Amino acid sequence: MFSKPQTKGAASGEAPRKPAAASLVAEGVRIKGDIETAGDLHLDGAIDGDLRVGLLIIGESGSVTGAIHADAIEVRGRVTGVICARRVKLWATARVDGDISHTELAIEAGAHFEGRSLALISPETPALEAPASLSVAAE
Repeated sequence: MFSKPQTKGAASGEAPRKPAAASLVAEGVRIKGDIETAGDLHLDGAIDGDLRVGLLIIGESGSVTGAIHADAIEVRGRVTGVICARRVKLWATARVDGDISHTELAIEAGAHFEGRSLALISPETPALEAPASLSVAAE
């Protein structure tokens, strides 16, 4: 009666992600250099460097020049560089110049995307096997 219900993450054997306050880079702040965190980052300023984060939200005034590696990313601002994330969402105000490697990609009408969309293949997904060679006998 008073037991806690199991969460979806616990049932699948995957550790649930602990909620934490996102780090904020405010509008008007410019950072030169790489940033790495397992947590979330909300970016309204500018970063010249590579990012490796859990969840990245780039606001309308935010910009990144460099490579981005994240679990999930939402872009409302500008990105110049490669994006590699499981989930990517480009809002109508987004401008992305670079390739996007993803499992899921959503692009709103009005977003600007100049680059290639590349599907990430998870290691659990078995690769297609090459067909067995066929021998053809000439008669």
